[in-house]
Formats: sequence, structure tokens, C-alpha cells
Amino acid sequence: MKTKKYEEVIKNHEVKPNYVKNAAVSFFFGGLICLGGQLLIEMYIHWFGFVRETASTLTLVTVILITAILTGLGVYDEFGQIAKAGAFVPISGFANSLTSAALESRSEGVVLGIATNLFKLAGAVIVFAVVSAYVFGIIRYCLVEFNIFPQLKEFEEMMRVVGLLIIR
Repeated sequence: MKTKKYEEVIKNHEVKPNYVKNAAVSFFFGGLICLGGQLLIEMYIHWFGFVRETASTLTLVTVILITAILTGLGVYDEFGQIAKAGAFVPISGFANSLTSAALESRSEGVVLGIATNLFKLAGAVIVFAVVSAYVFGIIRYCLVEFNIFPQLKEFEEMMRVVGLLIIR
């Protein structure tokens, strides 16, 4: 009987999340990170003379490096508390989770601690990415080949010309 009363008291005093505010904050900070990434791309193109594809790759590496350094210093976790889900835009969130896993398991050694935890985390992400790419590739193939959505091919060609699509 005590546990039911305790659960009832906890439920009555539980803080209810403000979903609209959290979504707005996440959207703002996620957009801010993406804006920073776009600024890095433009900087690499205009200041250093790289082509767009190379500048995009360098931007990914730069964002990963900055996130890893800030995670190591403990700053990114504080930022994550403020920015909510917006701090975990795919590439920065993945870099943060890998760096955090490496830092937590460093006392267990390089191979049994750091490497094992990194492979556990990265393995799941890589498997999910490969399976998702396969599924979406099959869906796209069916949409175009069975004339369910034949305009998709023209749309992709237009996006490729504009430079927004990198699919070969």
C-alpha cells in the first residue's frame, strides 16, 4: 500500500515538460548549429578556395573536432542542457556520444574500455544507417521504376544541377 501512495505523490508533484517550448528551443539551437556549418562551408570555399564537396567534408570534420573538444572540456554537456535536442544534430550528437563513451571508459584501458564502447555505440549507428539507406533506396527504386512517382528522377536531376544533391 505504501508504494502505491508513494507513486501517487510522485506523480502529483512531477514536473510536466513544456513540449512546445522545448521544440522551439531545439529548433532554434539545431538551426544555429546548421547555420554555423553552412558558414564554415562558405568560409572554406571563399577564403581557402575549396570546391563545395571538399568544403562540406572539411566542415563535417571541423564540427566533429569542435564537438569532441567541447565534450572533453565538459562544455558541450552544459550546452546540451540549454539547447535540448537541438544540440544533438546528427553529426555533433554522434561526436558527443562517441567522445563521452571514450571518456567514461578510459579507466578500463584502450582496447577493453575505449575501443569496445566505441564499437558498441558506432556499430549500432552504422548498422541502422546502412539498413535505412537500403530500405529508402528500394523505396526510391520502386517509386521511379513502377511509375508511381516518375517526376522524382527529374526532380533529382534538377537538384543535382543546382548543386543540392550529391547522389551519383
